[in-house]
Amino acid sequence: MDTNEAGIENMLEQAARTNGDESVRQGSPQKRGMSAPDRPKVVVITGASAGVGRATVREFARRRAHIGLIARGPDGLEGARREVEAAGGRALVLTTDVADAAAVEAAAAAVEEAFGPIDIWINNATSSIFAPVKETTADEFKRVTEVTYLGCVYGTMAALKRMLPRNRGTIVQVSSALAFRGIPLQAAYCGAKHAIAGFTESLRCELIHDNSNVHVTMVHMPALNTPQFSWNKSRLPRQPQPVPPIFQPEVAAAAIYYAAHHRRRELSVGSPTVQAIWGEKIAPGLLDYYLGRTGYDAQQTDEPVDPNRPDNLWSPVAGDHGAHGIFDARSASFSPQLWANTHRSLLAVAGAGVAAALCAAWWRRKQSSEFNL
Repeated sequence: MDTNEAGIENMLEQAARTNGDESVRQGSPQKRGMSAPDRPKVVVITGASAGVGRATVREFARRRAHIGLIARGPDGLEGARREVEAAGGRALVLTTDVADAAAVEAAAAAVEEAFGPIDIWINNATSSIFAPVKETTADEFKRVTEVTYLGCVYGTMAALKRMLPRNRGTIVQVSSALAFRGIPLQAAYCGAKHAIAGFTESLRCELIHDNSNVHVTMVHMPALNTPQFSWNKSRLPRQPQPVPPIFQPEVAAAAIYYAAHHRRRELSVGSPTVQAIWGEKIAPGLLDYYLGRTGYDAQQTDEPVDPNRPDNLWSPVAGDHGAHGIFDARSASFSPQLWANTHRSLLAVAGAGVAAALCAAWWRRKQSSEFNL
């Protein structure tokens, strides 16, 4: 047995123990006699234990998907597994650091061994540190880059290895407004998100050159109420917060699900994301000045933060932290911009109907005026 096969076997054994049975070793749906059109979607989600990843797990679980759950935290992964199975889906727990390319590859192989061909791969895992550049170490920059950027690269490579020969599949890169507009105190994270955008653009060109039917898309997120603001490493004097306005992670999950099932090049979520993208195109220098003046306070509450709080930069924080952070009271559960963005056809029909009604009204008024003359 070679190293890769041993890694797959170990992951399947671990998953079987986690689930308490041998169901994950029963083979793909095709092997069990289920035809491809009838089988549930096979989905891999990185960063599945908490935050946006956890909300996305729930979104797919409601459709009874078979989900490979990738993250480092075993407590959150176990909670996600229970939620998937309660919703009628199946889950494979894969305790994996996405910064380890070999581990990501082994996880992908384990998913296909358990559930069959992967239909959708979602690169969501991320890490960050709240600190000025001058207070961030080289090792911390490296770690954030390895998790946030290279973790996305490794996940994409593992997905492509399986999708390209089949000439089908979708890869969703969970991106951010910060992939276009950097902000102070998060240079490592912003740099990694910018890198993902460049990597994805290059890959997309290659897929077009190869006439591949594999689809890659990016979903650009606004500020979200996730646990990261309670567990990301921080050197700030006050409690970190998302830059308002803040949205709930379910808004992000709905956007990811939509992107995974529609061949859109990219999807921007929330009007703040659109404003950041276009603001950077129109007046980047002005944004430099504005964020230099406001960006520090905008990312902190008025509450002091414990400088010794546990963080997840190097290892997961124990416990099941769920999808939501501590800002529920300030977070929106609906984005009108996202609704409009995902209902373009409906809006076009409605717009055409309004235009037709206005034209008809104008014509009747014109005819009436001519008759009165």
